[in-house]
Order: sequence, then C-alpha cells, then structure tokens
Amino acid sequence: MKMTFRWYGSDDPVTLENIRQIPGMTGVVSAIYSIPVGEVWPEEEIVKLKKQVEDAGLELEVIESVPVHEDIKLARGDYKRYIENYKTTIRNLAKHGIKCICYNFMPVFDWTRSRLDQPLEDGSNALVYYREDVDKMDPTKLALPGWDSSYSTDEMSQLIDAYKELGEEGLWKNLEYFIKEIMPVAVECDVNMGIHPDDPPWPIFGIPRIITCEANLDRFLALYPDKHHGLTLCSGSLGCTNLNDIPALIRKYGKEGRIHFAHIRNVKILDDGSFEESAHLSGCGSLDIVEILKAYHETGFKGYVRPDHGRMIWGETGKPGYGLYDRALGATYMNGIWETLEKLS
Repeated sequence: MKMTFRWYGSDDPVTLENIRQIPGMTGVVSAIYSIPVGEVWPEEEIVKLKKQVEDAGLELEVIESVPVHEDIKLARGDYKRYIENYKTTIRNLAKHGIKCICYNFMPVFDWTRSRLDQPLEDGSNALVYYREDVDKMDPTKLALPGWDSSYSTDEMSQLIDAYKELGEEGLWKNLEYFIKEIMPVAVECDVNMGIHPDDPPWPIFGIPRIITCEANLDRFLALYPDKHHGLTLCSGSLGCTNLNDIPALIRKYGKEGRIHFAHIRNVKILDDGSFEESAHLSGCGSLDIVEILKAYHETGFKGYVRPDHGRMIWGETGKPGYGLYDRALGATYMNGIWETLEKLS
C-alpha cells in the first residue's frame, strides 16, 4: 500500500512541504487544472508538475483526475475528437511515469453535498448531504468545489434535460464506447484506469447515475476484460448507503486485481438516508475502517491509497473537505492500522 495525499497545485493552501511531513506519506495525487476539459494535456505541463512534486521529496504516479467531457458522456458534438485527445493525454502521462489515472463518468455534477461547513457536535465542520435540503435545490444554480462552472443557467438546464432524455441505458452505451476506445491505449502504455464511483451513488435531480453498486461494478468491469480496466474504490461514496458492503466489495474486486486506487473515509448514515462526513475513526461513522483495511491487506493490495475528504478542525480554513489536519490524522490512523496488520501477519 502506498499512502498518498490529494494536492490541488500551487494554489492549494496545503503545501507540498506540509504533506511531506505527514508520517508514511509517499506521494501526492494531482492534476493540471489549467487545461480546458477535453483538450490534450501538454507534455511540458506534465513535466513541470512532476518536477515540482519530486523537488519536494514526493512521488507523482497517480493523476486525479483527467476529466471526461460532457459531450463524450452524451455522445454528441465533438465527442470523437475529445476521445482522441483523451488517448493522447494517456500517452503523454505514461511517458512521464504516471501509472494510474482516476476519472469518473458522473453526468453534470461531481460529488454533491447540501452544505460544505455543517457544524458537528465536536465543534468541527464537515461536508453533509441532507436529502430534504437537496430536494429543495435548483440544480441550474448550484456551485460546488470541483464542478465545471463554465455553464450558464440556460446551458445547465439544457444539459440536465439531455441526460434525462438519455437515461441509464443510454449512459451505459456511451460509457461502453468510451471504455473500448481508451483501454487499448491504456494497456499499451501500462497505465491503470480507475473509475471513481458516483457520489452519492443514486440519481440526483432526475439525472441517471450508474457506477453505484456491486451489480453495476460487475457490469462495468465486464466492458473490457483486462486488469488495467479497474476501480478507484471510494469507501465514502459507495459507503453512504447501507446497500453497499465495502469490505465485501474490496475482497471481491481486490482478489481480481481490479482495484487500482483506494479512497478511504468514513461517513455517518442518518435514518432518512442522508449522511454526514466524519472523522476517519471507525467509531465516528457508519463504516468499519479497520475491517476495510483488513480486506485490502488480505487481498495483497499494492496500489495507492489516500485519506479522502476530511473535516475542518482546529480553526483551519481552506478548500472544503481538503484541509490538512483531519486528512493527516486519517492518513496516520490508517498507517497505524496497516502496520498492525503487517506485524500480526
């Protein structure tokens, strides 16, 4: 297991120097955020990013994420050119030592929450998803960190309508086309592609979502029978519903060698199906982090892991979900569990 940390580049309040001081931290996962979605990532920009990370004493072997253009998901407009660009970006990243690429196929919206700074009982702030609040939201006017903010209200409305018309099976069809186009390139370049689950793993605002559960993960992996075609298994995304047994999923797909990247965080599931993000400690949420790491250990996981979203604690301010302190605590907690598992075995 290689412990990594999400880093959002030079504008991130969390610096590479901060990350380097976390015990057991081997590298960061990052991206080039200045390139418009769908365009090729230039080699010179990749080299610049890699050098910046390595000069700080860390590795850059995972990219999170190379975004998939909405036209690819809808199979419209210039989607074939965007797919060719995606292939070129894979080749360019592979030339410079990138071994794993995380991506998602979530329509319109990335991770969705109703509040980014909900006060918890201990005085910390966390990301939360309260169903009642989400049901009242106007999706054409939402803005959350990481979302594409280039759409006008009218454009967003048209995009949402296009996905509603497409439906789940249409989205599956377009995902299959995309996978069968890019995976031969990934295999040729020996790059592992790990799709991130939908977050949360159910339809929102009437828009289909398909990377949500065991049956759909099975269907996804069957699209291309090669181990380079795999998962970014996020415990917090899949685990915010009791329908998904995270340790069981890890044991199943880990034995098959299809988990390339692990996002680990805890969530507290509420009675109405809402959820609050919590500290990583098992007792703080609904997930058993010890059992999750046991599942990875039992299946001989050699891939990359990172502490996922964290609370804001100790007065820290910054990018919601991506402060330094709570994620550093999570990484240290997980490294402690892993060391124990290693010594017991």
